[in-house]
Amino acid sequence: MNIYELIILATLASTGRVFGLILLSIVTGWIFGYISIKSKLFESIYIGLIEILESVPVISFFPVVLIFFIYHIGGYIGAELAADFLIFTAVVWNIWMSIYQAFKTVPLPMLESIENLRLGLIDKLKKLYIPFSMPKIAANLIPSFTDAFFYITVSEVFIVGTNSFHVFGIGSIIIDLINKNAFSLIYFSLAVLGIIIAITIFGLREFANQAVAKYSLESEIPIPRYSRIKYLAKFYTPLTAPARRIGNITTRYLASPMRRTIKLRKLEMEEERGNLVYKIIGAITGLVILSLLIYGVYSILSSTTYKLWIYLLNNSLYILINIAYDYIRVSLIAITSFLISLFIAYYLALHKKTEATAIPVIQVIAAYPPPTYFPIIFAASYTIIERFLSYLSVEFFVLLLGFLSTFYYIFYAMWLGIKAIPQEYWEVMDNFNLSYWQKMRYIILPSTFPYMISGLSSTINSAWGGLMIGEYWLNLNGHNLEVRHGLMKLIDIWTYQGNITLAAWASFLFGIVVVIFAILFTKKMMDLARKKYVIEEGIFAA
Repeated sequence: MNIYELIILATLASTGRVFGLILLSIVTGWIFGYISIKSKLFESIYIGLIEILESVPVISFFPVVLIFFIYHIGGYIGAELAADFLIFTAVVWNIWMSIYQAFKTVPLPMLESIENLRLGLIDKLKKLYIPFSMPKIAANLIPSFTDAFFYITVSEVFIVGTNSFHVFGIGSIIIDLINKNAFSLIYFSLAVLGIIIAITIFGLREFANQAVAKYSLESEIPIPRYSRIKYLAKFYTPLTAPARRIGNITTRYLASPMRRTIKLRKLEMEEERGNLVYKIIGAITGLVILSLLIYGVYSILSSTTYKLWIYLLNNSLYILINIAYDYIRVSLIAITSFLISLFIAYYLALHKKTEATAIPVIQVIAAYPPPTYFPIIFAASYTIIERFLSYLSVEFFVLLLGFLSTFYYIFYAMWLGIKAIPQEYWEVMDNFNLSYWQKMRYIILPSTFPYMISGLSSTINSAWGGLMIGEYWLNLNGHNLEVRHGLMKLIDIWTYQGNITLAAWASFLFGIVVVIFAILFTKKMMDLARKKYVIEEGIFAA
């Protein structure tokens, strides 16, 4: 087999590996998402873990990978499982979060109908929860695919200390070609990767359009509908034949969180009587997970010597300061990504011809691993940026890499969220001649709020991966891209030095901060979305 055939085969192998893990993420997400809405204890543990694990960059999982896969299993199988695990951690969290968000925001009339029918677990998932989650899953398939290829170069080949591990795939091939300075073959590899990515993105885009048109309530997308919820329609006609007049009754309905809270509480009380088994299963599962975490922490703490404790505690304040620096960077990346995504997504959703060209271009670019093309951007712009920003030029390039690695989460979420707005709301905006800012304030932002929170959460949590690479990148076109302060830089340095203990302690403190963020932001925003911003309920209210 010649090198060109090997490159094509390796690209297909990496693509197959990614899609297999995405499918596993969806199936497990449906299971955990349903348990989470039935058990508040499991929900709190589940959301906290998602936030922590999504925020921890792939490279931070190396100690776990080394212990459970490389050292215990060994051989190529161990390396393959390690690579699969690392890629899985890159694709799973936003899919799990989107499914949870979908299950959490099912319209009340649909919930009441499904409960009145006394359907079993399988029928509930098949006829309501899974169909309702499809637009949210579709919104996150492309980001998951792109995120997997972002980490493919560090998952298929990774080095910790003096140990090097690799599996067959385009990531390992590209790294090998870079080490050999075989630039013509590198360009060929990127071209093949681009073709595979373009074909895949086209397929995912068509699936996303079909999912929004088929499973959302009266989307403005002109695609024939074949509702998977026809069984419910026999008992609740608004599911398939929503009224055309929204007007003031819808506004009053959506603007009454107290009314919705009362109905939610009533429905929850009815569910509590019939879902005791699920609550028990959720509570037991949550307690088992929590017990394993506590046991793991206890095992580590009990084996830590007094001298090591002093060493770790002496470095704790320094680690927390570096976490604060990184949260400032993540905040800037998230705000920039949100503003750009909001206005571009709105424009593209309303201009079909521009959308048909722009979306595939954005999707293909986003799917390219930024570490493979960022050196080209850096080389072309470093002199100019350094002239204008001086010592801040390093921060500019770090933020740029972070933005390139994560902006598509919020962009795709906002884009599909706007496209999923029921047609009746577009008619209301036209009938009342609302201005651009009035549309944004009264319709677009409230209706896309659940999508926004899901995408923004994934954007914030995934920005750390870009920072992990950008904060400590030595010999980048003859320059060292190195920040003065940053947690990701510290983890990079300590990992390369083999100081896994201090790197693990930094990750532990980071995890505590992320849990606080999950409780104060993500969970509260999801609850707010459920209480006030389920836009589909306006259809039923009409």
